[in-house]
Amino acid sequence: MAVTLTGIPLDALTELVNGWGTLPRQEDGRGSEPLPSTAGIAQKLALPAHVGTALTPQTLTDAADCLHGVFSAPDGGTCARSLTNLLSDTGIRPVVDIAADGALRAAWSLENTGHALVAAAGVTLREYLTDHGFARIGVCTGARCADVYIDQSPGGRRRFCSVTCQNRTRVAAFRSRKEAASDRAPHRDDRVRTDKRDG
Repeated sequence: MAVTLTGIPLDALTELVNGWGTLPRQEDGRGSEPLPSTAGIAQKLALPAHVGTALTPQTLTDAADCLHGVFSAPDGGTCARSLTNLLSDTGIRPVVDIAADGALRAAWSLENTGHALVAAAGVTLREYLTDHGFARIGVCTGARCADVYIDQSPGGRRRFCSVTCQNRTRVAAFRSRKEAASDRAPHRDDRVRTDKRDG
């Protein structure tokens, strides 16, 4: 049975990759924790009803792991090839669809509904990247974090998955600088001994 798609919300896409992806879960120690609610993410993904209800934890994990490779690509060329191959493997093709109000709209269709989640996510990334560029997606640079992000900020300088990771990294850097400065500074006892010798 063919299915017609128009993409998924960006926030749901990153939630999928970060919540079900093997690497993000292992990197920050969530690997042994239960997976999030399948019903919850199915609703957020806004896929056709018969596709959403058929999603399983394994389907979500497989999709998340596949998509993580697009976010973690080292350069734009690799990202483009990875995303192109992903879309090609699903067999998705462009179509013209009729919306609920009768208007024509650009959409995508594929025969294998088992590929619908990856295809919809791939279409979403394709549209976002061709509009905004490769630098707008990535993997968090925080320590012990492999979560992905989609940068929708005006400046386009995002490098962390969340404010929490950003703050944790800043605090760690501050402490590291403070410790380094403390190691370089002479200790009080050393100053006292130097003063006595000088006297």
